[in-house]
Amino acid sequence: MTDRIRFITHLGKQILLVDLSYCSPAEVEKTLRTLPDVVTTRPRGSVLILSDFTGASFDEDAIRVMKETAVFDKPYVKKSAWAGGEHLPQTLSENLSSYSGREFFAFKTREEAVTWLVQD
Repeated sequence: MTDRIRFITHLGKQILLVDLSYCSPAEVEKTLRTLPDVVTTRPRGSVLILSDFTGASFDEDAIRVMKETAVFDKPYVKKSAWAGGEHLPQTLSENLSSYSGREFFAFKTREEAVTWLVQD
C-alpha cells in the first residue's frame, strides 16, 4: 500500500481510503494502477471504498484507468463513495457507473462518506 491507498477505521469497520486529493492526472493514474493489488486481497463483496477527489485533476489517461480499475475491482467492492468530487463533471460519474456496472455515491466531505459507507 502507499500513503495514498490505506485502510482507515470508522465505527469499527475498515474502509479503504483512496486519497487522490490534489493529485495531478499522472498521480491519479499511478495511484489507481496500484489499487487492484490491494482490493483483490480481500474477500469478494467486502470492500468499502472511499475515494477523495478534492482538488484532483484528470486527463483522458487518468479517466481510462479509473474506468478499468472500477471494472476490475467490482467483484470485491461492497460499497463505494466519493468525497470532494463536486467539481467533477456529472457525466464522468454517469459514464463510470455505466461502464463499470457500479454505483458511486458522492458526498461533500470524507466524514459524510464514511458515515454512509458503514451503514448497513
